[in-house]
Amino acid sequence: MSDNALHDSFFALHHGLPRQGPGSDTTTRRLLALAGRLPERPRVLDLGCGPGRSALLLAAEAGAEVTAVDTHEPFLAELRETAAARGLGGSVRTLRADMGALPFPDGSFDLVWAESSVFVLGFDRALAEWRRLLTPGGTLVLTECVWTTTEPGAAARAFWEDHYTLRTVAGNAAAAVGAGYQVLGTVPQPESDWDEYYVPLAAHADAADTTVPGMAEAVAGARAEITLRREHGADYGYAGFVLRPADPRWRTRPETDGDVAAVRAVNAAAFPTPEEAGLVDALRADAGAWLPGLSYVAEAPDGTVAAHALISRCHVRGVPAAALGPVAVAPEHQNAGAGQAVVRAVLDAARLRGERLVLVLGHPGYYPRFGFVRASEYGIKPGFEVPDEAMMALVLDGSDPAPSGTIAYPAAFGV
Repeated sequence: MSDNALHDSFFALHHGLPRQGPGSDTTTRRLLALAGRLPERPRVLDLGCGPGRSALLLAAEAGAEVTAVDTHEPFLAELRETAAARGLGGSVRTLRADMGALPFPDGSFDLVWAESSVFVLGFDRALAEWRRLLTPGGTLVLTECVWTTTEPGAAARAFWEDHYTLRTVAGNAAAAVGAGYQVLGTVPQPESDWDEYYVPLAAHADAADTTVPGMAEAVAGARAEITLRREHGADYGYAGFVLRPADPRWRTRPETDGDVAAVRAVNAAAFPTPEEAGLVDALRADAGAWLPGLSYVAEAPDGTVAAHALISRCHVRGVPAAALGPVAVAPEHQNAGAGQAVVRAVLDAARLRGERLVLVLGHPGYYPRFGFVRASEYGIKPGFEVPDEAMMALVLDGSDPAPSGTIAYPAAFGV
């Protein structure tokens, strides 16, 4: 049997499937929401688009001009036909091309999207090569297969060692931060996303003519994947990653001993009273509240401290959580992105050290851009009266439900 026969049978088996990997319209919408505000007519590049389920949704619901790329012309033809039937022919352009050799100029797209396809290049290579395609402030959205346990079983480990190197969500997030991105959010995909792919694929396998050269092997491969998922699915899953290159104007880093005075000065200058500066000092002195590595600064171009953000330990009904604040920007650097840069950096640092839940009492017009929602949506409340919209929560790892209950702050907060 030739490689061409196996290749042709693989695509024949997959032809007509609604999608070519685990996913759903619900997951696409969740990822899109995490990308934040987009231009009125965003330019989107959908890589490894397959028959274009995501491309069609992005064109219809985000008003996007989508360039959909795949190497398999029949997928692109199917996408063009569907787009025309839905009145989206003017919004979806297809291109047969290799996602590892893309012909687009730098800064061509507001959003680069790749659901269930980044494995073709590998996560790290995609981070490196696709970054140039983004406009300033643009966003990269990927979904990737990940370990969901630190100790996968032998069967799952053996399968993936032969096919593709997996990491955990935290491992991929760390790789993204190391590559110069900030993590806007991660989305663990539900089992129903696998069903949207494997249920139709299993039906195709059952109906396939295995006398066609290569088809028996293609069917066997599909059934092996489906069986592995059914028997060992607790070991691995799919997850979405919403990433944005860090703002190059502001270098962010953990504070050092030499920054203490500058951090105090920035907090004193940013607020009308010295209380916030004193709060930072009091938290630094409280070993039960201070979380090493989660006091971050953003440097101005001259190396001075332009902004500061702190995350300290709090609890929700006895369960450890994290409290964001104070967040301070020197007056001369306000409204220039320093605050956003340092907040995103300290949230990434919290994510990488395994924090799951971050709470903030702050302006409801500012913090939702980082993914915060009303804490009351999770059944979380402070032990004092504040407007409901001002007490917000961000779940950094959505794999488990957030704890509910009353927030207990460190004594330094005085509440």
